[in-house]
Amino acid sequence: MLRRLSLRARLLLGVFLLAAVGLTAADVATYTSLRSFLLDRADTTLAAGHVQIERLAFGDDAGGGDGEGAVGATRRGAAGPPAQGIDWYEVRTLSGGVVKRGFLVGGGSPPKLPQQIELPATAPAGPHPERVSYFTVPSANGSTSYRIRASVEQQRPNRVFVVATSLHDVFATLHRLLLIELLVTAGVLGAIAGLGLWVVRLGLRPLRAIEATAATIAAGDLSQRVEHAEPRTEVGRLGLSLNAMLGQIERAFTAREESEQRLRRFVADASHELRTPLAAVRAYAELFARGAAERPEDLARSMSGITREAERMSLLVEDLLLLARLDEGRPLAHDRVDLASLVQEAVDAARVLDESRPIDVRVEPASVRGDRDRLRQVIDNLFANVRAHTPPGTRVEVTLRRVDGHAELAMSDSGPGLDPDAAARVFERFFRVDSSRTRASGGVGLGLSIVGGVAQAHGGTTSVRPTPGGGATFVVTLPLAEADDAGRSVGPRRFPSVTD
Repeated sequence: MLRRLSLRARLLLGVFLLAAVGLTAADVATYTSLRSFLLDRADTTLAAGHVQIERLAFGDDAGGGDGEGAVGATRRGAAGPPAQGIDWYEVRTLSGGVVKRGFLVGGGSPPKLPQQIELPATAPAGPHPERVSYFTVPSANGSTSYRIRASVEQQRPNRVFVVATSLHDVFATLHRLLLIELLVTAGVLGAIAGLGLWVVRLGLRPLRAIEATAATIAAGDLSQRVEHAEPRTEVGRLGLSLNAMLGQIERAFTAREESEQRLRRFVADASHELRTPLAAVRAYAELFARGAAERPEDLARSMSGITREAERMSLLVEDLLLLARLDEGRPLAHDRVDLASLVQEAVDAARVLDESRPIDVRVEPASVRGDRDRLRQVIDNLFANVRAHTPPGTRVEVTLRRVDGHAELAMSDSGPGLDPDAAARVFERFFRVDSSRTRASGGVGLGLSIVGGVAQAHGGTTSVRPTPGGGATFVVTLPLAEADDAGRSVGPRRFPSVTD
């Protein structure tokens, strides 16, 4: 049954029942304690005043004879003033016969005493030993109750002396207490229910916010967050955890969407780049089919074109395969590579390819762990990028230095440089500053992607920044090998440029 109730209803019901049980227990304890106190006080009054009433009752019967069945009518108020608080007295024999009885003050219905009064068999030790019993009986007409003290004294062993006090005031007090307790309990339970409802609503407000946020997210808006989530409350911490989870989900979805977009762009660009050489191969094949075999000059042209386009497709496919391997996280070689000598080899090759371009080199000895061929490809691709995007004769500066346990390779040029948008995307696959896709503006846009992928596979990073005075500076950072990282710093060496 409780499982069908809402959390708010269960909380309110639990608080209400707990408060009701606690208040009821307090009411019962208070009522019982007061009733016991008032009865004890009535017993004390009877015990304190019975001696005076006893003198009045036994004034005509000092001998304590049997007198069983004889009823003596006693005048109200005779033999002096009555004891305060005692309303009725009676003298009877042990067999139950009434000797004397009467009201001391006022009147009304007398107590309805039993025929035989049970008394202790023996009297306790003391200066005035007597057998005493206290009990409560209703009045003869049932309108009230009396507290009774019955006793048998040692000097009158054949007489039972009974005194009684009305409990009208006691029960009136208890009834007033009961009424007050009922009213207070009802008021407190009502206040607890109202306050509990307000507190529960206030406490569950973040849950309603979480519910609304979850519904919005389920509708497709992953940017929604739980607002006003405080870490001081359990619900607030739940909201913070939900926000963190939503952030991770949103980033995951964003990354997936970006990956899908990159994949679609990659497939489209790769298809475009492969379509051009394939079309050229098909054209040369058609030229051959139309009779180039019989014309030596056309045959040589066809074979040369097919070879050239096949090599172009081969390079493109190799670059794509390399990027695919890097994406899959396939392990590369982990040899010790002297990065300074590798830079010098690449510089020498770049000077042969473009003799008119001055190249300044400043390197520090540095060794890294990795694949020598792939690291050489990184440097060659950086030089190829400079040749493709800077005018002939533009100076290039290559520096290699050790910085905080890393080898930092920087290649700077003084060409046209990159705008911020292009700099942010320059390491993306098939991205080219010139979107016309013409061969005159460079390659297919995979060179710098390979630079970034190889550097990342070696635990390094890549970045680009503007060169002071104009141009772009590409920076590749790689972790140093352990021995170099622990070694002392060595001063830079300067290799002469082609113009020195």
